[in-house]
Order: sequence, then C-alpha cells, then structure tokens
Amino acid sequence: MNNLRADERISIALRAMYRQYGYLPYKVSKFEEYDLYMRNKAFLMTENVLAFSDMDGKLMALKPDVTLSIIKNTKDEGDQLKVCYAEQVYRVPRGAKGFKEIMQTGLEVIGTVDAYTMGEVLMLAARSLEAISSDYALDVADLGVVSGILAKENLADAQRAELIALISDKNLHGLAAQCAALGLGEETTRLLEKLVTVYGPFEETLAKYETMGLPDACSEALANLRAVLEMMKLCGVDRINLDFSVVNDMNYYNGIVFRGFVRGIPTGILSGGQYDKLMAKMGRKSGAIGFAVYLDLLERLEDDDAKFDVDT
Repeated sequence: MNNLRADERISIALRAMYRQYGYLPYKVSKFEEYDLYMRNKAFLMTENVLAFSDMDGKLMALKPDVTLSIIKNTKDEGDQLKVCYAEQVYRVPRGAKGFKEIMQTGLEVIGTVDAYTMGEVLMLAARSLEAISSDYALDVADLGVVSGILAKENLADAQRAELIALISDKNLHGLAAQCAALGLGEETTRLLEKLVTVYGPFEETLAKYETMGLPDACSEALANLRAVLEMMKLCGVDRINLDFSVVNDMNYYNGIVFRGFVRGIPTGILSGGQYDKLMAKMGRKSGAIGFAVYLDLLERLEDDDAKFDVDT
C-alpha cells in the first residue's frame, strides 16, 4: 500500500467502506456511444468529449462520466440497486490544456430514494471527505426550495438557468439586476436574495429558512432538509452546512444536492445529488441519488504538502 499513489490508496479505502454498507462493485465499459453524452451534455462536468469512429462507422466516446453509463446499463427493478465504482474517466480538467485520464470513485443508489437513503448517502459522502482530510466541509441544499420560490413566476428554462447560475456564484448584484430585468415580484426577489446571503452551519441556518416565510411549495423541501439534519445527528456528522450556492441544472437534478470540500483544494472534491429527472429523461421510472469523488484533485493537496529536497 505504501507504494501506491494517494488517489489509489484512498480509492481502495473508499470502496471498502462502501461495500460495508452493501454497495456492490460495478464495472462499466471505457467507452459509450457519443450520442449518449451529447443528449445529456448539460449533465456533464465538461463540454469536451473525446470521440472516435468504431469499425462499423458508429461514433463512440471515451467516457467523461460514470453515472450516465450506470443508468444506461441497468434496468428498472423493484428493489434498490446500490453500486460503487472506481473508474477512469477522460476529460479536460479545469485549467488544463488537454484531455487527461482521471480516477473517479463514487456510488449510486437506483430505486426508491427515501429519507434513510438520503441520510446514508450523505453520511458516506462526509466519511469519504474525512478519509481524505480531517479538515473538511459538506455543503447541502435542496432544489425544491428554489423551485418553490419560482413556482409562481412564468419563466423559460433558460431564464431559470440564469438565475440558478447567479445564485451559485453568490452574485447578489447580478441576481437583483436579473430579477428586475425578468419582472419578478418583489417577494420572489427578496427570497432569492436570501438564498445568496443566508448560509452556514446546517441546524441554525435551516432554522432561519423555516421562519423566513417561504411559500407553501417549499414545505416538502424544508421537511427533507430537516430529515437530513436528524440523520446526520444520528450518524455523528457535524461538519455540514446549508448553502444554496450548491445548485445544479434543474432539468436533471431534484431534491437534495451537495458538494464536499477539503482544506488545501480550492474547488469541490466531491459532488452529488438526487437526479430523478435525469432518470426520467433517459426513460427510467426509478429515482436515484449518488456522488463522485474527484481523486485527481489530490495532486493539488500533495503539491501544497510537498517538501523541499534540500535545506536552504
């Protein structure tokens, strides 16, 4: 084990932990039909897909994502399917100038997604971060709150996406300007601005949202968040924040979404959420939730901790 790279060691440790909770190892092909990724391009972390022509002329692609392959190659069944994986994906990392083979580890639950399932997945997300660094944070949100606030507004998908992007960037000025440009109501604007400015430790921040006067359409999402909080308490997870800058494309995701961070890496090293809408888009009836750990980012952590070869 001492001869393994950090990403390899952590990947082995994470898969062992996932298997303890009943997640079965899952293996996918290195490539899929190119059309699979083009039809779901907005779901991917990258706009670049490495494609090639097969012997029969069919356009194929080296996979930039694992989740799409798992959905495509599993069937709707009555019971939950719990799988974990460690796969190489192929994409252009942020700041890089070319494609790179990246190790990605994660898990997926396909089937009914209840409060227990959400709690278990979030607990394993927190434990995954802890396996990388004791100094971590898990940020959680529920897209049902955003949907509930916008329910009375007549918005096109593109307009909704613009608002979500501004919330994600915590761009309060830009959000106010966009709300005015779209003619949104004063109450809607006020509540969207709260999503940008009110965030922090999960329990106290959730209490603020529960007394904020959110629309009735947000009540189910608030109940989900309260259930998540109680599950996290039972699991002994306390480094969890409520932060609505953790938002994803609402054409694919619904319900709980989350992102994990460790000190020394300036971007999220873990990302996940509930993606029932993606399942429906791919002709599936089941719900689904999962996350991925981007182990290539550990290179930045190792760079920060690197020692000089000589004393100066």
